[in-house]
Amino acid sequence: MSVRLLGPLTVIRDGATVQLPASRKLRALFAYLALAPHAVGRSRLCELLWDVPNDPRGELRWCLSKLRGVLDEPDRHRIETPGDMIALDLKGVSVDAVDIASAAAGGIETLDLQRLQALSGLFVGDFLDGLEIDRSPHFNSWLIAQRRRFSSWHAAILEHLVSKLPADADEMSAHLERWVELAPFDGRAHVALLAGLARRGQIAACEEHLASAAQLFASEDLDFGPVREAWRTIRSERTAATLRARLALVPAAPQASIVLPDSGVAASCKASLAIMPFVEEAAVGDPRGGPRGGLADGLTHDIITRLAKLRDFFVIARGSVFALAEKNIAPEDAGRRLNVDYVATGTVRSQAGPVVVSVELVEVRTARIVWAETFERRPDDIFAVLDDIGNSIVSSISAEIEMVERNRAMLKAPNSLNAWEAYHRGLWHMYRFTRTENEQARHFFDMALRLDPTFARAYAGLSFTHWQNAFQRWGDRDRESALAFEAAGQSLLVDDHNPAAHWAMGRALWLRGEQDGSLLELERAVDLSPNFALGHYALSFVHSQSGDPNAAIGSSDHSRHLSPFDPLLFGMLGARAMAHVRLGQFDEAAEWALKAAARPNAHAIILAIAAHCLALAGRIDEARNFSAALRKTLPNYCADDFIGTFRFEPDAEAMFRLGAKRIGLG
Repeated sequence: MSVRLLGPLTVIRDGATVQLPASRKLRALFAYLALAPHAVGRSRLCELLWDVPNDPRGELRWCLSKLRGVLDEPDRHRIETPGDMIALDLKGVSVDAVDIASAAAGGIETLDLQRLQALSGLFVGDFLDGLEIDRSPHFNSWLIAQRRRFSSWHAAILEHLVSKLPADADEMSAHLERWVELAPFDGRAHVALLAGLARRGQIAACEEHLASAAQLFASEDLDFGPVREAWRTIRSERTAATLRARLALVPAAPQASIVLPDSGVAASCKASLAIMPFVEEAAVGDPRGGPRGGLADGLTHDIITRLAKLRDFFVIARGSVFALAEKNIAPEDAGRRLNVDYVATGTVRSQAGPVVVSVELVEVRTARIVWAETFERRPDDIFAVLDDIGNSIVSSISAEIEMVERNRAMLKAPNSLNAWEAYHRGLWHMYRFTRTENEQARHFFDMALRLDPTFARAYAGLSFTHWQNAFQRWGDRDRESALAFEAAGQSLLVDDHNPAAHWAMGRALWLRGEQDGSLLELERAVDLSPNFALGHYALSFVHSQSGDPNAAIGSSDHSRHLSPFDPLLFGMLGARAMAHVRLGQFDEAAEWALKAAARPNAHAIILAIAAHCLALAGRIDEARNFSAALRKTLPNYCADDFIGTFRFEPDAEAMFRLGAKRIGLG
């Protein structure tokens, strides 16, 4: 059996089309359940499809009974009703929309030509073509969103398909024209079509398309300059190729597939992001959305501002995204119009119950959902709740984009990297916390700076590698401390408002024994960007040794709240453990140290913290296990090494030496 959701809803069994009941709501119910990843509650389905009739559950039961007649087989019941939930068992059933969604989730860019062609062939019409339902606003809203999503996936599939097809393939023209139709404001689609037409010698058609597209872009106040410039390049290259062909009396080499222009415009090629205005949902039963200027708009503005302060990537200004939203431009379409790499959108529900914020981050070129989350909080203080949710959204978006960019950079040949990619390749190595990987990270940060000497975060990364060399004793401490300080200074010279620059300087000053200056720089980092988790962690690190231990605990907790899956999570936990030691809370110190040591990338110094904290808590056997593991890597490690690594107050030093003596490290 197979099910087609693209085009009119169709069920095929044994090669024959199954006659479906005429009820539009029954068909809508079937489609909704077919796409649902989990069982759906009856109340949700009644709300979705019925406009509060006398007996919505009765109508639902009638629809389910009719669906059983269509779907059930003699030896298999396809409709499952556990408790008050409903689900479809579609194992062994081919569902076109599910196949496409699964491919998109795995990454359209990873698919080969044959798979892309097969997926492209599934798009025979709009999602659930013709199935709008009167007086079912919730379903129609879902339907519009699904059509938008499948249209974006179709465009992404076509983009990657035309890049892999031979340029002279018969179907190339149709795919290019369809891509432009689906994404009329995507400059890359127009450039690819122009290149395809020019390759076939259809210059007049190119000029006609160029004029038409220019008018289209002008009608929406969009910049057509990059497309026009790309056309000049295509035309000049074609002229040169024609001349070479006339001079050469040898057969031409096989033509390559369409090469799409790089969306980057500079050596650094920072990732770009648009935060589309969040939508304020009305209370259940009221299909109307909230007015402009409500909580959703405020949250959107706050997220845009906080992300811009991080200075991690280009963030489209509030005016541009709100202008597109006023024109009812879908987020995925807006992302293509703005030529950004990522677009985020969400909803806010704040009436009649808890505050619920749902957010989604999409990679524009592949239409892949990079991250999605729903936050639910009690509305005790609505503004404090939104502030907390905003913190989580900002930190998650930043972390998810960084992870995608790191992984993408690792897949590219080193000599093909631009500055942005080299920087993220450096981060990938840096977070491994070994001497060899640290040297690799330094190499890629150096590469990034050769390509873009104004890249403040690359200087901060370079400073981090020298800091690690000094802290871990992988190099001469004085020399590496000086290099860490020098790189941090360069980062500040390039961008004094970048929180990472002040973070790097704060850490470098700590290495030099300048605690007061270190704390000032780290406070400046978090003042510039309150969402900069590493800044809060560094404050915890310094305070845990010779500052305020209670402040260290607070900063550690805040850094973990902002970035709960941070690559430096072991350090955040370890700093809290040392703060508890200074407060005489040895049992708490041991527990936090164990959490730090359990992190997969925890290095030798974290093991040393665990050994000392466990010893002070009287857990001698566990402490000796950690000291034995530590000495496998560092055979002569002793208390002097541990104390020399940090900058403890005298009372803290005395306590750690006591712990070391208990387990033979003294």
